[in-house]
Amino acid sequence: MFKCRCSSISKIMTDPQKKSDPISKTALSYLKEWYILDKYGISTELKSKYLEKGIACEKESITLVGIIDGVTYKKNEMFFQNDFITGTPDIITDIEVIDVKTSWSIQTFPFLDTEYDKSYYWQLQGYMALTGLKSARLVYCLINTPEYLISDEIRRFCWNNNIIDINEELEEEIRSSFVYDKIPLENRIKIFQINRDEEAIQRIYDRVILCREHIDNFKF
Repeated sequence: MFKCRCSSISKIMTDPQKKSDPISKTALSYLKEWYILDKYGISTELKSKYLEKGIACEKESITLVGIIDGVTYKKNEMFFQNDFITGTPDIITDIEVIDVKTSWSIQTFPFLDTEYDKSYYWQLQGYMALTGLKSARLVYCLINTPEYLISDEIRRFCWNNNIIDINEELEEEIRSSFVYDKIPLENRIKIFQINRDEEAIQRIYDRVILCREHIDNFKF
């Protein structure tokens, strides 16, 4: 039976462009991916450098959040599920859920942003629904990029610009875009507060039911 991962709730919550369509194209695409994985055990999800850095630097990001908060956090390993959704929140305390996002680069870190990516709103509503907590924080972290990913970026730059032997100055310029030791730790974190919304959680559950009805019509 279909249960939506919290990290993918935003995909099913998008509204269709045509009122006559029961679900959006984004939701349909996600349901097809879920169906293929559930039926055949084949994942169609593509890995990206952004995801790779997030996984590689997750521990450092959690440590940074702890330093700023003045506490020691450990990565939550507990898997949660109810009748509609599933998920494994990054950090769970007695009063809140904390979801940690590791920015790919300084260009993608939300230094001056006053709004966050709304797809994370749905993810955190899911986590709060699963844990019973009423408060959540979305925390972006700016962490030094692992050397192997920096080397990949240098090779990609050379390939795209037909450079065979890169000079040290240019290599250092590229490298400096991914190393942030000069920035104070307190400026390498951005926090957004998100509160529990019972109406939003019910909308998620209703949409999961609609998705199940749609999956029942799949014929492949």
